[in-house]
Amino acid sequence: MGFLYEGTITNQVLHEKQPMYIKRLSLEDLPIIEHVQETVIESLAEKETLQPLSTEEFLFILNERGVMVGAFAEGQLIGFRALLIPEIDEGHLGYDIGLGEEELSKVIYQEISVVLPEYRGNRLQQTLAEVVMKELPHLKEEFRYVCCTVAPMNIPSLKDKFSQHMYIKALKNKYNSLDRYIFMKDLKNPPLRYTDYVSAKLNDLEKQRKLLESGYVGLGFQLVKGFHELQFAKPIL
Repeated sequence: MGFLYEGTITNQVLHEKQPMYIKRLSLEDLPIIEHVQETVIESLAEKETLQPLSTEEFLFILNERGVMVGAFAEGQLIGFRALLIPEIDEGHLGYDIGLGEEELSKVIYQEISVVLPEYRGNRLQQTLAEVVMKELPHLKEEFRYVCCTVAPMNIPSLKDKFSQHMYIKALKNKYNSLDRYIFMKDLKNPPLRYTDYVSAKLNDLEKQRKLLESGYVGLGFQLVKGFHELQFAKPIL
């Protein structure tokens, strides 16, 4: 199997550069995938910021219902990222972004993205995102919309999605009543121009919800007096 990417990465604990490569993951990688997910969850101060995948969900993705790529350094898996072709059910994110039934099969999810603590700060999440998105055309089906959920206040994950030119389309209760931003990207027809820019404090979910319900989308951050605020605007269709 050829590598999808080769480069170097800094181990922040050892302060040394190491060779790194990214490749597609397969069923035989499941034990190391689950081990890395567990290690990352244990390292999180706020466990609910990451929605872990179950063994069944990993199997679903690895059995050709998506694609998963992993980064390796020093012979070990140090991070991975997944795209999932979702089941069409009542929790489908396509409904949250206002798609009709006939469009739901064109949605693919950006699923979990994890990096071991000692390799953070290398933009590895973004590199994995670029690599996994390049694998989209190799899937049997064609997809137009990329969707995912992000917990409010999860700044690294929010930055990651904005860096991919995804935008917040909705703020909904998901996963047993947890607030989640619904991010989306229209691969075929991305909005190019915006108007009526307005910002909202990161923790002001009420204001954000009202903006989203009246046609605004969340585009990124701005720093106001040292604090992050989310920037919203209306797409010009």
